[in-house]
Amino acid sequence: MPPGAPAFTRYLHSPWVDSLMRALTPDQRAAQLFMVAAYSNRKRIDEDSISTLIKQYGIGGLIFFQGGPVRQAKLLNRYQSQSKVPLLVALDGEWGVGMRLDSVEKFPYQMSMGGETDTALLYDMGREIARQFKRLGMHVNFAPVVDVNNNPANPVIGFRSWGENPAAVARDSRQYMRGLQDAGILAVAKHFPGHGDVDADSHLSLPTVRVDRRRLDTLELPPFRSLMAGGLGGVMVAHLNVPAMDTVLGPSTLSRPIITGVLRQEMGFKGLIFTDAMNMRGVISKFPPGEADVRAIMAGNDILEFSKNIPLALRMVRAAVDSGRISQKEIDEHCRRVLALKQWAGLSHYRPIDTKNLYEDLNGPHAQYLSHRLTELSITLLRNQKNLLPLQRLDTLRMATLVLGGSPRDTTDFQKAVADYAPAAHFHASATPTLDELLALRAALRPYNLILVSLQSLGRLPATSFGISAEENMLLRELVDQRQQLVLSVFGSAYAVARVRDLDRAAAVILAYQESANAQSLAAQVLFGGTAATGKLPVTVSDKYPRGFGLRTAGRFRLRYATPEDVGMDGRLEARVDSLVGRALAAQAFPGAQVLIARRGTVVLRKSYGNQTYAGFARKEELGMKNEELKKKKAVAKQKLLANSSFLIPNSSLVTTPRVVTNEDLYDLASLTKMLAATPALLKLEADHKFSPDSTLGSYFPFLRGTNKASLKLRNVLAHQAGLQAFIPFWQAFRKKNGDLRRRYFRPDSSARFPLPAAAGLWARRDLPGRVYQQIGESPLTAKPGYVYSDLSFFLYPELVKARTGLPMDAFLQKEVYRPLGAATLGYRPTNRFPLARIVPTEVDSAFRKQLLHGTVHDEGAALLGGLSGHAGLFGDANDVAKLVQTYAWGGRYGGQQLFDKALLDDWTRCQFCPDNRRGLAFDRPATNPAVNSAKSASQRSYGHTGFTGTYFWVEPEKELVVVLLTNRVHPTRRNNKLAEMNVRTSLLQLAIEAARK
Repeated sequence: MPPGAPAFTRYLHSPWVDSLMRALTPDQRAAQLFMVAAYSNRKRIDEDSISTLIKQYGIGGLIFFQGGPVRQAKLLNRYQSQSKVPLLVALDGEWGVGMRLDSVEKFPYQMSMGGETDTALLYDMGREIARQFKRLGMHVNFAPVVDVNNNPANPVIGFRSWGENPAAVARDSRQYMRGLQDAGILAVAKHFPGHGDVDADSHLSLPTVRVDRRRLDTLELPPFRSLMAGGLGGVMVAHLNVPAMDTVLGPSTLSRPIITGVLRQEMGFKGLIFTDAMNMRGVISKFPPGEADVRAIMAGNDILEFSKNIPLALRMVRAAVDSGRISQKEIDEHCRRVLALKQWAGLSHYRPIDTKNLYEDLNGPHAQYLSHRLTELSITLLRNQKNLLPLQRLDTLRMATLVLGGSPRDTTDFQKAVADYAPAAHFHASATPTLDELLALRAALRPYNLILVSLQSLGRLPATSFGISAEENMLLRELVDQRQQLVLSVFGSAYAVARVRDLDRAAAVILAYQESANAQSLAAQVLFGGTAATGKLPVTVSDKYPRGFGLRTAGRFRLRYATPEDVGMDGRLEARVDSLVGRALAAQAFPGAQVLIARRGTVVLRKSYGNQTYAGFARKEELGMKNEELKKKKAVAKQKLLANSSFLIPNSSLVTTPRVVTNEDLYDLASLTKMLAATPALLKLEADHKFSPDSTLGSYFPFLRGTNKASLKLRNVLAHQAGLQAFIPFWQAFRKKNGDLRRRYFRPDSSARFPLPAAAGLWARRDLPGRVYQQIGESPLTAKPGYVYSDLSFFLYPELVKARTGLPMDAFLQKEVYRPLGAATLGYRPTNRFPLARIVPTEVDSAFRKQLLHGTVHDEGAALLGGLSGHAGLFGDANDVAKLVQTYAWGGRYGGQQLFDKALLDDWTRCQFCPDNRRGLAFDRPATNPAVNSAKSASQRSYGHTGFTGTYFWVEPEKELVVVLLTNRVHPTRRNNKLAEMNVRTSLLQLAIEAARK
């Protein structure tokens, strides 16, 4: 092949092409030049009309527009079965198949990627888009857009272009093209000879390119030349009036001097030439259908896209051949190119599309990775006064988010992403607020010192100021006072930034280019330092913000949210976790769960499964339990349930629809409390020289002096080898022989004497903690020395914290740990802070509290302390658990703060008394039998903990992994041990380790 010739040209004289050329009649060869528009979201009559064109006229191809992947695949199978010569199928996939089809991953707009330097990712994107095309039985992508958008007033290209620099446009387009064609999909560069410097839309009229030939040669044409030199397969010609190339005014699609003279002869293009859609006003306003098609072929086009009237066009082409306006030789040359492309695309061995797993194949993990990573690299920081970003000291910020534009009904992806990092109040205003709305909004925002504003639902057209309204500008100017800081995120065109007045009033400005879920999440991640700001402007926005401008910030400041491939993990991790958790749910090991897996501080999987409860365990208010008879029926049903090992409610009349678990739900963390409450509190005290593990229990707890606990070394105690009893059923001392609770210790209402919440409608006497401590002091030590896991010392640590700091342990932790982390859900007594609907119930306690435990601690001992203990009582979601656990993994540092001393943390996580005892200080470490707590591939440096209710976290330093699993496996009864029997926790860790490939 000649240099630069497309790969398909090797088939121009192949036996398959030659045989078809002999078999096809002249009319059938002409029909091969027509590509008809098809849709998979229209009525049967529309589908049948395409079938008629295929069967009666033998058209050569289809270009698909809107619809869905499965519907399109089925429709295309039908169309291909009706065609004598396999159809060539195309789609405008500038940002992937998702540009036209629903339910498919969308890649970022070209302009958002135009400032990036990692062009290898653009090649990968091209290959992945090609894979999507091939999976859908398509062969031609009308992409990339190689127009150099140097005119901000361009109404039709804009965000579709890589930018304003010809060299950068050529570089990025070439990588995209190579990726497509190396994977077997023809790339079509558009819109020749360059649509970037016009002020009209060729869909609506005929734009004029008002530049001379020298300008065309230096700005518009270089990207086309670059791609042609690299083997470009196709070029789409735009409907443009270009006087510098053809003095006869008219559409370039119908210009022989432009197509044959410049493109074929002068530039030496050997590939296929496509017209832009022949139904656009840019062409049919000058020539009617039929005549326009004839002139397009006369000009030198190979394929005519979207002709308005195929029967008329074919008749007129036949007449033009008969009259000599077009030669049969020209028709045959065009047809031969089309057939050669069909053979290159595999149509000489056509196979129907298999629709099985089509959705999953199109939305594979690599596509998700590329879309996310390319978006991440694009996020551009334009302003950052006093290095406000990434945000520091979350405990000093009172945050609110304000969305301008869009629907007020739902929390946006941006707001949800902000909430992943820190608590914030969410507000919404329309793009055109009234004066009263503005005043009300200002009043509502007054308590907050940081306002995160997002401009959303922006437009793409210069005529509408890219969606920036005068009212929005006024609102931004008048919104905040001098005591408040404003951070602005723009989810729209780069040119929209120039339409925002008083931009300097914002302390920081982020440009995200589009409103995708990825863009919104990543803008928030830049705010909080989960990811770095690295993007550069692809176009000049203003004198202050020229092309190439972009400030940088550091990442790895807090948790980042990305995909497994971002950190060298197997993209199939989610599917494997889905399978593991799915089997556990099917076996009723637990009704629902939250899973979080992070590597190198990047959350690669955060997902919720199942329901909060099994059917029949909805909240009282949901069941309308005012009827006493219904209450009795429910109680009887639950008692039957507890005796039924299948855990299915036997009385269908009581079945209710349980709540689905969400990522925002809170779980009872059980013994993870030791690691996430008691341990961080003690680490803080030790750093302040208010605690030492080498002291004794008696030195810190006066009520233990004179007991057999006084001389116990805390290092032994925290390593569970001091001889403490494993467990004491304290609550049994406060009930009658018949099992009822003694009224002297419990009341149905709170009072000064009964202030401690033990369960819903059950309040414990204020001296019960003292009685619990007394029982601990009086309890015997174990007969033999050695490792015995014990809760008892952890009951006491809240007293130590209060004595040493003057604060209750929950308040101390909020101040010193949870608020700095932004871990809003971590805390005790969750019903004081969250609605009951967000709190996952645990057991039906048939022995002690005689109710479904919902919003109060599961552990009986912690309940006697009002839900505040060092061994149990903490609630939270997996995301906030991960923040604290990641802090441990990062040596005590998070969000720019050294929350824990690294040397102390290293001491606590190391094995204290190996080989006889695996434990660290409080932390668990791998057992000899991996099924107990870790995994067969876990290293001896790993550490973590399990919780009785079905909770778990583990840190694997050698793979830089954090794994969190939260379940309520004790629902409805603790006798359900399937979580352990199925090794769900340890299997999850093993899956994560196996997925960490590099």
